[in-house]
Amino acid sequence: MAPQYQIRADHDARTIVVHQAYSPAIADAALRAGRFVAPFSFQRMTWIKPSFLWLMHRSNWARKSGQERILAVRITREGWEEALSRAVLTTGDPAALAQAAVHVQWDPERSARGAALNHYSIQVGISRHLIRAFNDDWIVSLTDVTPQVRKAATLMRSGRAAAAQALFPTERAYPLSPTLESRLCPGG
Repeated sequence: MAPQYQIRADHDARTIVVHQAYSPAIADAALRAGRFVAPFSFQRMTWIKPSFLWLMHRSNWARKSGQERILAVRITREGWEEALSRAVLTTGDPAALAQAAVHVQWDPERSARGAALNHYSIQVGISRHLIRAFNDDWIVSLTDVTPQVRKAATLMRSGRAAAAQALFPTERAYPLSPTLESRLCPGG
């Protein structure tokens, strides 16, 4: 059984993959530039999610308006951990949250069919005060995984869950330092 609060992600020794859903205009411009550019907004918080299935639930498998394109954003672990070290839980002190450069929220993880599970998935909100570092310094690559998402969704709808799951990224526990774990995990 998975721990109640644990970051599960596609990661290696240097990087971690987070997922984001965008409109075609934002996704196309970002993919051409290899970074986020207009019409992406640098004036608002952007939420990054290591959990592929949580984003599939949130974007309805890339079918929600404005979320038709799914990008796998590979960022440095150094940047990821910088974000986590500056984070405030959304359930914490409202005054601290208002001043925080990074917000962390835990939502129920989702199954491939969208059912809420008994453990949580992290969502990390990068504020406009840190978004340039995210974009300019942390991003290693952007990959459009929309075709893979659409194929997996079709397989799920046709009852071929095992074939769909073969298209999902491999996610495993992301190691947190005891300091970050106690800071980010409710009751930690």
